[in-house]
Amino acid sequence: MVHHRRGLRRLLKDDALLARIDTNAETSGLDSRRLAILAYASKLTRRPEAMSAEDLEPLRDAGLSDADILAVAEVTAYYAYVNRIADGLGVVLE
Repeated sequence: MVHHRRGLRRLLKDDALLARIDTNAETSGLDSRRLAILAYASKLTRRPEAMSAEDLEPLRDAGLSDADILAVAEVTAYYAYVNRIADGLGVVLE
C-alpha cells in the first residue's frame, strides 16, 4: 500500500489533500466526479460479485463517458491483478 500512496502523493502534489483522503475520502474535498470514481473502484475492488449496471449511473451522472468508465474498470482490475500476483508470489516491496 505504501508504494501506491507514494504514487498518489506524486500525482496530487498536495500533502494536505492526501492526508484528508487517508482520513476520510468522502469529506476530503474531492469533487463529485472523483468521489463517484472512488466509490465505483472501491466497490469493484471489495465486492466485485455485487456489481451491477446500476453502479454505472453515478459515473454517468458525474459526466463520465462509456470509454471513461471502461478505463476506470480496467485500471481498477489491473491493480487488483498485479497486487494478487505480487501477494501470491510473496513479493516483498521496499
